[in-house]
Amino acid sequence: MQSGSSSSSKLERNAMEKKRRMEMKVQLSKLASLISTEQTAKERMPPDVLLDKATSYAKKLKENVEQLKQRKEDMAGGAMLPVLVLREHMDSTLEVNLITELNKNFMLYEVISVLEEEGADVVGASYSTVGNKIFCTIHSQVYI
Repeated sequence: MQSGSSSSSKLERNAMEKKRRMEMKVQLSKLASLISTEQTAKERMPPDVLLDKATSYAKKLKENVEQLKQRKEDMAGGAMLPVLVLREHMDSTLEVNLITELNKNFMLYEVISVLEEEGADVVGASYSTVGNKIFCTIHSQVYI
């Protein structure tokens, strides 16, 4: 009778392992979709390469957060305006953030013209005013 019990226990372990592998595959696929670029989205990355890329991406995001915190502190301390920040993302997009004072003459189309002259296609722009500051964000696609 024990051989039947051993056999069903083995089948249960096999089923559990198969379920675990499927779940791992789903989770790795989700991770790949978050960090992959258009070039790498078509090809399947080995898990170790994927995890290495995810780690690098997380470190880069952490650095960005630290830079933003520092910039926020600088702004609170009366840092000089305007502030211009360029951020290139893994998916070949470029984000331009500009902060300036409301009473300064600022021509958004000039910034867009420079981006286009440098080979970027502007896909969107937005701005908002808070107090006496204007916050502009320009999104563009960069083709290499």
